[in-house]
Amino acid sequence: MKRKNLFNALWLLLALVLLNIGVAYAKPAQMHVMEGFLPVGWAIFWFVVSLPFWVIGFNRIRRTMTEKPESRLLLGMTGAFAFVLSALKIPSVTGSSSHPTGTGLGAILFGPFEMVILGTIVLLFQAILLAHGGLTTLGANSFSMAIAGPFVAYGVWKLLKGRTSDNVAIFTAAALADLITYVVTSVQLALAYPDPVSGFMGSFIKFGTIFAITQIPLAISEGILTVLVVNALKNLNAPELKSLGFAGAK
Repeated sequence: MKRKNLFNALWLLLALVLLNIGVAYAKPAQMHVMEGFLPVGWAIFWFVVSLPFWVIGFNRIRRTMTEKPESRLLLGMTGAFAFVLSALKIPSVTGSSSHPTGTGLGAILFGPFEMVILGTIVLLFQAILLAHGGLTTLGANSFSMAIAGPFVAYGVWKLLKGRTSDNVAIFTAAALADLITYVVTSVQLALAYPDPVSGFMGSFIKFGTIFAITQIPLAISEGILTVLVVNALKNLNAPELKSLGFAGAK
């Protein structure tokens, strides 16, 4: 019953976020890199780079659902978690915005490739249903939020797991996943729009500095929230954590 209440609370939060987006739908601020913002060549490039991760990720998540069917509910929850957090936007650099990503949780629980698919689905739904991000920029947004972020989170989690407390490892992994998403986004924007004088590096520093103003506090907040969610799952004796061999699961 407690576990059911947790998932109900997450879905309620999702509904509130959607209502908030609906009220602000006509505002010009966009989340992720918006539709048509990238030149065609760069848009295609990021699709090509992301494609192998999508193929491997699809096979991994299908295998997880087949071999560990009890994990399906947790997979859905991590997808909803990413959807909710990445829907909380703060206007930032022109053509994009700052927001939490929520991808660290899924990467820690399942692995980076599974989160690639969940994150891409989140981005696709937001582009189609909420006009946040875009279809032409789906490859770029997927690479920054659904690929780079989860892989950094998973790598940091594996590096720190057993060397420090789970809470510290989870916080660091989730916070850095958030930050690396915007480092990669800054690289993408700088490649597409280098500064006329200082070139790529000047543009990268400009984009990265503006993002940092809002993203550093958001990354810290996301790290804390991810720790709270994982600990809540532990306290509820979620069987999904046991099947995944998660440290600390009762």
